[in-house]
Amino acid sequence: MTQPPPPPPNQPPQQGGFGPPSPQQPQQPAQPPQAPQPPQPQPGYGYPQTPPAPQPPQPPQPGYGYPGGQQSPYGQPTPAYGQQPAAPYGGQPQSPYGQAGQPGYGYPHQPPTVPMQPQPGQSGGGRNNTTLLIVVAAVVAIALIVAGGFWYANSSGGDDKTHEASSSGGTGGKSGGGTGGSGGTGGTDGKEKVPANPAASVLFEVPLPTTNDTVSTEGSWLTDKVYAKSGVSEVVGYDPAKGTKLWTIKLPGPVCAASKHVTSDGKTAITYQPKPNTKNSVAGCTQIAAIDLNAGKQLWTKTVKSGDYPVSYQNVTVAQNTVAVGDSDGGAAFDIGSGKALWLPKTGDDCYDAGYGGGDKLVAVRKCGDYETGQLLIQTLDPKTGKAISEYKMDPGIKYAGIISTDPLVVAADVGDSAGDGSEISDYFSIDSKTGKLLARISAPGKTYGGKCNSITRIEDCKEVVAGNGKLYVPTEEHDGNGEFGQTNEIVSFDLNTGKPTGQRAEAGDGYVLSPLRMDGNNLIAYKRPPYDKGGQVVSIDGGSFKATKLLENPASGGAQKAESNMLPDYAEILFGNGRLFMSQVYADRKGMSTGDKEDLVLALGTSG
Repeated sequence: MTQPPPPPPNQPPQQGGFGPPSPQQPQQPAQPPQAPQPPQPQPGYGYPQTPPAPQPPQPPQPGYGYPGGQQSPYGQPTPAYGQQPAAPYGGQPQSPYGQAGQPGYGYPHQPPTVPMQPQPGQSGGGRNNTTLLIVVAAVVAIALIVAGGFWYANSSGGDDKTHEASSSGGTGGKSGGGTGGSGGTGGTDGKEKVPANPAASVLFEVPLPTTNDTVSTEGSWLTDKVYAKSGVSEVVGYDPAKGTKLWTIKLPGPVCAASKHVTSDGKTAITYQPKPNTKNSVAGCTQIAAIDLNAGKQLWTKTVKSGDYPVSYQNVTVAQNTVAVGDSDGGAAFDIGSGKALWLPKTGDDCYDAGYGGGDKLVAVRKCGDYETGQLLIQTLDPKTGKAISEYKMDPGIKYAGIISTDPLVVAADVGDSAGDGSEISDYFSIDSKTGKLLARISAPGKTYGGKCNSITRIEDCKEVVAGNGKLYVPTEEHDGNGEFGQTNEIVSFDLNTGKPTGQRAEAGDGYVLSPLRMDGNNLIAYKRPPYDKGGQVVSIDGGSFKATKLLENPASGGAQKAESNMLPDYAEILFGNGRLFMSQVYADRKGMSTGDKEDLVLALGTSG
């Protein structure tokens, strides 16, 4: 069969332009801020309307900590908080080192993120404060919000079923589920306790290592006994409260990919390189390994061959007691305890398992046919045999799909390349995993909703979108808040059986941006990215009332705040469990290219009780 062309190598995320001003940057604007422009009317920030009203062009967003149009101290406009500096449309963003990042050496081959570009006719810089525009915009926005709220208050369905969301972010075990209609039953079975005082302090920090080249440090996991994190050619286990090193597993090369899931007894899986790259050779991600996180042991290592050559795997997951890896050369699976092969790639097959989603169930994204006319199959598999239990055929022309959750089964795709914002998400598909029947297709225009997938090369690499409690939780895109410079957003939910919005909405608040992390029973755990003069927060959003309760608030100044500002949810790994927040980087620094500021590989924070 004709294989799809390899995706372009991705570049590491930008380190500059995010978070508070650096020590060289002024903490206060050097120039008086320009008059604000009224926020553009949106359909309730998450609520569409019928028919959609034409939207006036949006101005470019001001840099984080700088008024609109003001230059940063380095002579270039500061990118908006949470965005990369603009790259030519369809091109590669710049690496933080001033040159294109190189693939290989443990470097995840993720697709480039294409920043939103100003549309023709947009003006840069300050905001227009014309009184008439303010009045008209306010009236239109209020009308849209009222209309949207009425529509969804009367359109959400009650034909919900019981769903259980798979573990998200390597916390282990089930993290969602329970019965709930459009409103859900609320916080009846959440494990996270509300502290008497949510103020957090630093539990421990792990310095960001430097290497001869940019190296992947992907992979972090949390169990009741250990917090584990990939370093440079190693995986290290830490005491989750004190940060004391409990164990170290040395590897011959960097970790390439890591499962987000952990078994109930603390086992997970990775792929890694057998040796570091050199100028004359490229070592693929050919080594598949299972790790016992609680014991600090590498259980086994396997390779899969296609002909005489080992297959390089960028997709690895764990479902129940099965380790599954996928690639264009075909999928394979092993028993996580013994390493026994459960299935291997079949030769001469016109279809192949590009990758898998794990957790409580095992789901394959299977590609059949050639690149241009082929079709994707979403198959729920028996994790012991690989036999398909159910199958959903996606529309021809959809070339990639990312798995949001396997239970409930939700996948995301960029249909017709219509997302337009680099997120690779234009639609979500809610599927009955027992029958393969499509329950609902949820439209999520990139200009309205946040969340992102890297499904061109990573099947299970979707961020800031969570499914559970019979709902899909999606953040809205950032937009102007009521503050002078602050951006904000909301989290909204959709019924997974009907695809209709539930009418629920949780607001981040001025200067904060909400990102869903995982389910906690029927409740949603979310991270609130802070403005430059605050610390981030973790909140629990009640599955019924949608009321947000603060579980943790990080320090508003000092080294912890600076370290947190480098841990953007789009790229960093963020885990929360037992009242503790763990934030970590997925790349190590190249020698001589550091900004000079202290940077962390791991930042762990927690409350006193």
